[in-house]
Parts: sequence; C-alpha cells; structure tokens
Amino acid sequence: MTTTTKQSIQEEIQQNAQAVIELRRHFHQYPEASLKEFETIKKIKEELNKLDIPFEEVGETGVLATIEGTKGTGKTIILRADIDALELEDATGKSYQSKNPGLNHACGHDGHAAALLGAAQVLKNHTSDFVGTIKLAFQPAEEIGAGARQFVNGGFVENIDQVFGIHLDSSVPVGKLVATKGPTNASCDIFKIEVEGLSSHVAQPDVGRDALLSAASIVVELQKIAAREVSPLDPVVVGIGVLDAGTRYNIVANHAVIEGTVRAFSHETRAFVLKRVEEIANQVAEAHRTKVSSFHIHDAAGPLINDDTATELAQKVAAQIVGIENVVTDHTKSLGADDFADFLSKAPGVYGRVGTRNLDNPETHYGHHHEKFDIDEAGLALATEFHVNYALAYLNQ
Repeated sequence: MTTTTKQSIQEEIQQNAQAVIELRRHFHQYPEASLKEFETIKKIKEELNKLDIPFEEVGETGVLATIEGTKGTGKTIILRADIDALELEDATGKSYQSKNPGLNHACGHDGHAAALLGAAQVLKNHTSDFVGTIKLAFQPAEEIGAGARQFVNGGFVENIDQVFGIHLDSSVPVGKLVATKGPTNASCDIFKIEVEGLSSHVAQPDVGRDALLSAASIVVELQKIAAREVSPLDPVVVGIGVLDAGTRYNIVANHAVIEGTVRAFSHETRAFVLKRVEEIANQVAEAHRTKVSSFHIHDAAGPLINDDTATELAQKVAAQIVGIENVVTDHTKSLGADDFADFLSKAPGVYGRVGTRNLDNPETHYGHHHEKFDIDEAGLALATEFHVNYALAYLNQ
C-alpha cells in the first residue's frame, strides 16, 4: 500500500469508529445462541446491502460476502468473524446490556462481527487498491464447534489461498496486537462413554455387576493418560465433567454415563489420546465384568495451528498499525478451542488477537465466558484495521 492509501484507510477507520461501536452494542443487546443467530445475521445482511456487497447464505445463519478488487484477478482471502453468543446471564449493568434473558455476548463475538463489518466498508471503498478477491465469512455456532464446518463442508473454502481471523482478548492490553506462530489453541473432542452392568440389591453385590464402580474406575484411570502416557512438554487435557449412575441408594447400578473432553495441540497427540481413552474404558470395564455399551466422540475442533509465513506477515502488518513494541509474538497457548481451525485445515492462514483490557478499567479485566465480561471498545478500531491491512498486504504482496 502507498503511504497515501494507508493514511486514507486510517482516517476512514477513525471516522467509522463510533459506527462500529454502535454495531457492537446492538449485537450485544440482542445475543443469540449457536445456530439460532437469525436476527444477528439479518442485521449483518442489512449492513452488507447498504454497502452494496453481494453475499451468499451458508446454512441458516451464516453468510459469505464477496468484494472484488478492480486491479485484476489474483488470490483469494477469507476474513472470518464468528457471531454467536453464550447461554449466560449478562451482569455488566451497562446501557447496552443483553435484552435477551439467559444470553450474553461474553466472548467478544459481538465485537468480531462489528469489526468485520467496519472492515467491509473500508475495503469496499478501496477496491481499486487491490488485486484478487476478499471474502467475508460471518460464521455461526463457534461456541459449539458447528459453524465453520458449514463453510468447509459446503465447499465455500475450496480454492481459497489464505484465511485470516481475529479474536478480541481481555488478557491483552488494549493497543497491542497478537500474532503467534504454530499451535495457539487446542483441539476439542467431546466423548461419551456408556457402561452397562447388572442390577442387584446392595446387600448382594456379588450377584450384580456394578456399572457405577466400573465407571468411577474408568474416570480415575483416564487421568493417568496425561500424567504417564504423554510427554510433560506436550500439554494435554483429559477432563471429565459428567459421571451419572444409579437410581437408588440400595441398588447396584446397571448403567453409568461418563462425559468428558480431550484437548491437545497436535494432530498426532490428539489421535493417540483419543485411542487410549477408548482402550482404557473397554479394558477397565472388562476388569469389572461390565462392558462399554456405547463409545462416542464428537469432533468439535482440531488444533488451531498458525502458518509460519502468514504469521510473519501478520506480525509485520500489526507493527505498522501499533508499532513493533506493541506486537505480541509469543502469546500463551490456550487449551480453549476455536473452530477457526477448520478454515486452517483447508488453507494456510493466521488467527490473530486484539487486546481489549484497559489497565485502568477493571470492568475490562473479566475473562471470556464470565457474566461481567466487557471490552475497551477502542480495540474495535484496531481489529478493523488489522483485517483491512492484512487482506491488502496479502493480496498485493
């Protein structure tokens, strides 16, 4: 980009900053759960129509918009924003607090959608400044790992050269941008194990086959995978959230259910740990003369692994926006998953982060998924600029 173009973009982003904030507050007031973002996507479509940006629907609540450069054909990049909220009360007490009981944009997706719409307006005004195509993915259902799949399985990520996304981050001071090479977010697999035993009176335990004891033993043994079967230098989580068994205090349980999750930062470790979960469950159940009657794994997201070359470009772009001293290149890995990994499975790219923690405002210090989560909205302009400048830098390099 020329210096004149950069200045023009910065001026436009600043001029539009309040409009982006108002969009974010609108989305925050009307949060919707995963795969139910009907009013959210309706608003996004309205904004795209105002900008005369064509789009196609993806599933019931997703949209892929297209902006063509006029300097000729070239590469294609997807910029992605997730749009769903959480089933959580909003306790911020702000004027823009959620008006939908039990729902809250407590992860920042309201800001993601608003920032990408802000970027859409700027990019639409600068079609003469780039070659190729920019696609804008407004994606539902990130929180349940179902939205990115709609874009991938629908063929919308075929023939894409690069993908780029950002996440607002309350652990990072506002004014800083993050681009870290390699794995940044863990995979997420959700498993459900059903154990079948045989009922009897607790006074005659030898007559029954205790599914509860068997399941409890499985839970204990699964904890040893991370402790003894994976390198301590390779972070892994095998977490159990549900153990449900029995119907009455004096009956040996004939059925038990275990629900948990596996998190890993590599495809290889992920596959190994999932294999061991199933093997251990079956072996322990057999040792208790019970059996695993059902074993199911839901693949919610793969490990999110940033491409080295894309990350280097993101770091360069970020430095031009906030200065090299404000670019974080070694951000701590998160065992929380993000289905942007599904986009990265189809095309190289990078998932950056934008700081929203105001050191002088404790209201911006709450962690994501907390009922009082809120952001310093100054981060929205930086998120907008990160989208715009990365897309232009990539297409014109």
